[in-house]
Amino acid sequence: MRIHLDRDKCVGSGLCVLAAPEWFDQDEDGIAIVLDDRASGEGEDAVEQAAYTCPALAIDLDSE
Repeated sequence: MRIHLDRDKCVGSGLCVLAAPEWFDQDEDGIAIVLDDRASGEGEDAVEQAAYTCPALAIDLDSE
């Protein structure tokens, strides 16, 4: 699974970091950043949860 983040849409809620801390973090302004743009196996569940809980719908996922 490939992770795409639209940083312009991000509102800095941090829910992605809570759901998938191995894939997401926040910069000094609170805007999300992607640490690893690919997830597989059990990691896909965490990344899907991050995308689902994002209030700004800033995370898109593509299956590979």
